Amino acid sequence: METLDYDVAIVGTGLAGLRTAIEVLRRDKGRLGLRVAVISKLYLMRSHSVSAEGGTSAVLYPEEGDSFELMAWDTIKGSDFLADQDAVWRFVHIATQEIRLIERWGVPWNRRADGRIEQRWFGGLSFPRATYAQDKTGFFEMRALYDTLLKYENWDRFDENFVTSIVIENNEFKGFTAIDLKTGNFRYFRAKAGVIATGGAGQLYRITSMAASSTGDGYGLAYNAGLPLKDMEFVQFHPTGLVPRGILITEAARGEGAYLINKDGERFMKKYAPSKMELAPRDIVSRAIMKEIMEGRGIYDDNSGLYHVWLDMRHLGKEKIEERLPFIREIGLKYLGIDIVDQPLPIRPTVHYNMGGIHVDIDGKVLNANGSPVKGLWAAGEAACVSIHGSNRLGSNGTNECLVYGYIVGNDVYNYIEKERPALPNPSQNILLAEEDRIFGKILGKESGGEDVYQIKDELKDTMEKYVHVYRTGSDLEKAVIKIKELKERYKYIKLSDKSRIFNYNLEHALELGFMLDIAEVIARGALLRTESRGAHARLDYPNRDDANWLKHTIALKGAEGPLFSYIPVKITMWKPVARVY
Repeated sequence: METLDYDVAIVGTGLAGLRTAIEVLRRDKGRLGLRVAVISKLYLMRSHSVSAEGGTSAVLYPEEGDSFELMAWDTIKGSDFLADQDAVWRFVHIATQEIRLIERWGVPWNRRADGRIEQRWFGGLSFPRATYAQDKTGFFEMRALYDTLLKYENWDRFDENFVTSIVIENNEFKGFTAIDLKTGNFRYFRAKAGVIATGGAGQLYRITSMAASSTGDGYGLAYNAGLPLKDMEFVQFHPTGLVPRGILITEAARGEGAYLINKDGERFMKKYAPSKMELAPRDIVSRAIMKEIMEGRGIYDDNSGLYHVWLDMRHLGKEKIEERLPFIREIGLKYLGIDIVDQPLPIRPTVHYNMGGIHVDIDGKVLNANGSPVKGLWAAGEAACVSIHGSNRLGSNGTNECLVYGYIVGNDVYNYIEKERPALPNPSQNILLAEEDRIFGKILGKESGGEDVYQIKDELKDTMEKYVHVYRTGSDLEKAVIKIKELKERYKYIKLSDKSRIFNYNLEHALELGFMLDIAEVIARGALLRTESRGAHARLDYPNRDDANWLKHTIALKGAEGPLFSYIPVKITMWKPVARVY
């Protein structure tokens, strides 16, 4: 076992992880000489954040009618009133600061004729505040953050290091364990402070816009360390995933004026959100598309066997498409041979985001089962649940969450180390040795059993796709819970075909699958218990929102026989829940 000592260890190298690292080093400026480890199972610039396309919301032009109050209201209404309003209020203020800052760091925002930053419409917004760089916003933001991080010393990157556990003793963070995939060596990252910024868990589903790496590792790490997950039943389906695989067709397309059309050529959103049409929030548009399909107005795709509707951009014209949506044109041509200048794209909802995550406070501090902070541990970005998004995230409020909470967490981590001056921890060696044995002895070294990792993963994806989708019912969710329980039992008997240590992706996939099964069970069981429809959680057997009984967050803790659930109140400071219509 190799021990590596750092002041701060950050797991995840997307927008939230990089922004956190920058803020720690930016605050320090060599004063404390803090050393930062940036750890990822990928190469740094391959994190899923590079896939973000459409925009990053912020209030830039109050003189034109936008305001912090308006952005907060849009976010809270979009959340179906499950967002914590104190967190939202803080978030909308810092978002403006972050847009201006990363502009100076090199993000090439699209510009108005007068040179000022351009913004566009996104679903659920009452002002066009989605700041964008063509339809490659996440890539340009990631590039700017990485370039900025390179200006600092005292940080090391650990690409292709798969983190297997969080080391916590007596409610104190003491580091992360990991496998160096290049060598197969087991590592202990001993650190005074840790940050989880590992993104979401879209790979639980067959059709998803999320990268193959989005297996919810951070959720699994926290859950298995005895830490609570919050609101995991709220899984966002982006309305416009390219058929058949679910590749993202950015909401910016509808922001620029694209139409949704059924098989009869009807712009059907007029039935579901007459004032917003295609620019209603994602949960509403996803349900509308699925209802059109369920009621026979979808189009059948012979190749995939899936039904879809059309996303039509032909009326936008070639010039506007090439200026503002060039990547979408490239995707259509590359994957389907369709030029959006001349033809519509086949789309249907695709899993895109997890509103839930690791239970944290307003500063991103990870909370324990009693609701108190774990000393020295934070989470940021999609891995965390503050909660800003409640039961439904507005488009263009994801990348800014990563930037805002990267800033907040990085700042809070630095303040903690500066004030507390913690020493490097000394955990029990038994904890570290037990984790090493679990991986290399009980999983990699096991000779008995015959269950295949990839067969179990396929069945899990099919189960989630079939029973825990846009529309849910109690009977379907019960089937999902039973099937996931069966898969978890079979997982105990997996046998790996690759017994080597160097670049053993069979081992990595097995560890990911363990996390995925735990998370899927939390999602399905939480959804079964929540007997209402709210945001992305739509129950056909409970079609109405129930504020009297369900205006509360779900908390899930790992128990001996599965997740244990409890509930905490939503923080309401300014806006009482009202009917959510668009």
